[in-house]
This record gives sequence, C-alpha cells and structure tokens, in this order.
Amino acid sequence: EVLSKLDLSNTKSKLLAIVANPRGATNACAHEKIDYLGFPFSVSETFQKRNTNSSIEDSLQSIEEIQELCEKHNKDLVIYLSMAFGNPYGDEWSPEIVTEWAHKVIEKTNVKVISLSDTIGVSNADTITNLFEKVLKEVSGVEIGAHMHTTPTTWKEKVDSAYKAGCRRFDGALKGYGGCPMAKD
Repeated sequence: EVLSKLDLSNTKSKLLAIVANPRGATNACAHEKIDYLGFPFSVSETFQKRNTNSSIEDSLQSIEEIQELCEKHNKDLVIYLSMAFGNPYGDEWSPEIVTEWAHKVIEKTNVKVISLSDTIGVSNADTITNLFEKVLKEVSGVEIGAHMHTTPTTWKEKVDSAYKAGCRRFDGALKGYGGCPMAKD
C-alpha cells in the first residue's frame, strides 16, 4: 500500500526492503519499485537466531536463494553484517571475525554490497574507524556501506568516523523510523 503511493519519477532515490528469508524475498521481488533486498546476516550466532530464527549456517543457504531471486527479478542484494561493531550476547567478536564473514559471504554469492551494521547501537568513533579501515583494506570487489543505529546526540560523530575511514555508502531512515527489535532503545 505504501509503495503504491510513492512517486519515484523525479528522484534518484532507491528503495530497499530488508527480508529475513527467501519467502520475504519472494514477496519483495513482486514490487517493481524496490531496487534492493537487504538480508541481516549476523556475525553472532545468538543474534542470528533471535533476529531471523535461523542459524548462521542456514542463513548462508538463505542468502544463496535470495541472490538467485534478486538476479531473476533484477534486484540487488545487500548483505548487512549485523553485530559488526560488538556483541552483547557473549559470542566472540573482533574486526577479524567481521572481515572473515565478509569474505565468506562474498564466496557464497556474487553480492556487490556489504553493509557493516551497528545493529544495536554499540559503536563509537574508534570502533567505527578501526573496523572500516580494516574491512576496506582487506575486502575488495564489493561496495562497503554503513548501517548504524544511533541517537540524536551521537549520529554525527559516527557518520563522520565512517566517512573519514573511507565509507561512502550510508543507509538512512525517514524520521528515524525502524530499528532492531532487540535494541534496548
């Protein structure tokens, strides 16, 4: 209903729908106005299960199926590496783990965009700078973006840190709507 009311004839804006499984991807592919399908692929097993009700291994299979749907329907897949800036669930986390998962996702699909996601708003200027510098140096052949959950008082320093580290793709939300149901705020 919302998509049918959007006039995109005079804009360069592109629309993205985040999907948690191939069924959601099939539904999103039915809408011509949607350009990108985003999949939240977590580097945390705990968060992957909480967020999409599937394991990381099952999610790897899902992204292969979603990539096939994207190709069939002329959409682009964006993989969100969720929990890229830290993990409050006790799962192991490091910039090396994030970089490793970026490589694994690229090996499984021909994805062209990976977005480092601060899914629950735990990043700060230092972790953002360190992660983007590492990933941009070690991961090639894809566009690396930023998806950050933040507050009205910390957004600018987070965006600035990612930009200064070399990131040029940023997600945005209208009036701040959206967000992860697992985020505390």
